[in-house]
Amino acid sequence: MSFASQSDLSEKAISFTELAKGAFAYTAEGDPNSGVIVGDDGVMVIDATATPVMAKALIERIRGVTDKPIKYVLLTHYHAVRVMGASAFGAREIIASRDTYDLIEERGQQDFESEVQRFPRLFQAVETVPGLTWPTVAFEGRMTVWLGRRRIEIMQLGRGHTKGDTVAWLPDERVLFSGDLVEYGATPYTGDAYLADWPATLERVRALDPEKLVPGRGAALDTRVEVNAGIQGTKEFVVTLFDAVRRGAADGKSLKEVYESTHALLKPRFGHWVIFEHCMPFDVTRAYDEARGHVDPQIWTKERDLEMWRALHNTG
Repeated sequence: MSFASQSDLSEKAISFTELAKGAFAYTAEGDPNSGVIVGDDGVMVIDATATPVMAKALIERIRGVTDKPIKYVLLTHYHAVRVMGASAFGAREIIASRDTYDLIEERGQQDFESEVQRFPRLFQAVETVPGLTWPTVAFEGRMTVWLGRRRIEIMQLGRGHTKGDTVAWLPDERVLFSGDLVEYGATPYTGDAYLADWPATLERVRALDPEKLVPGRGAALDTRVEVNAGIQGTKEFVVTLFDAVRRGAADGKSLKEVYESTHALLKPRFGHWVIFEHCMPFDVTRAYDEARGHVDPQIWTKERDLEMWRALHNTG
């Protein structure tokens, strides 16, 4: 028995794209993205990669455009694949929402072990991870960071991918770093999501009217048409998934029955998106829990991952 992601071993081509002066998207063909903002007196990195060794590739790209110090690392949310490389940057502060801090406290180690099992390729040199990444600044709701004259608005617009979701907004340039609230050509992972809340949160993202957007996965979006396509595509996936699962749960169907019918419904429309087969069991399981009144996501562990996967795929 193996997760769909465990067979994905091919290296991805990395792109480092400047969307506005000093605002960069670090993307890798559907692997988790990072962002970089260069200000007058320093740099902010948005999402820190999965290991310190992997972070070095991002640092090399940064050093190709500036020698200014990396002052801040911002965590858009807590998932190990996005935060465990933070120690490599030597940042003065690591910023996250208070909700994200609470998630690290509650389930940080379990999530780390679970994700390494699911996605071994994304944790190169995992032995170099010094331990959990802990924010040094935990904000509530909103905060502003200045890099010299460059203003960065850091905001929680609502729950979606997790309860701690945070965006970084450059209001003067109208560039948004959305984390996994928005995906593009990549399947949203909803295993720790608040599916009933996510669509309204996406409308708050849309209301900012970004001209360019760096999604959690997928190519950087550099026109309003592409930005709206990313927001709308994510919303349609979440709504279609949750509606289908709620109907099945209301009819008294088992998790396996709901998984099979929801997978069949979504595959023609979304099956070509990156990590579709990997995400769907986790997505349906969380949606099934939420539909049956479990407001907060259960903690995923290595053991729970395997039990769920076996139950839905009829493996021993």
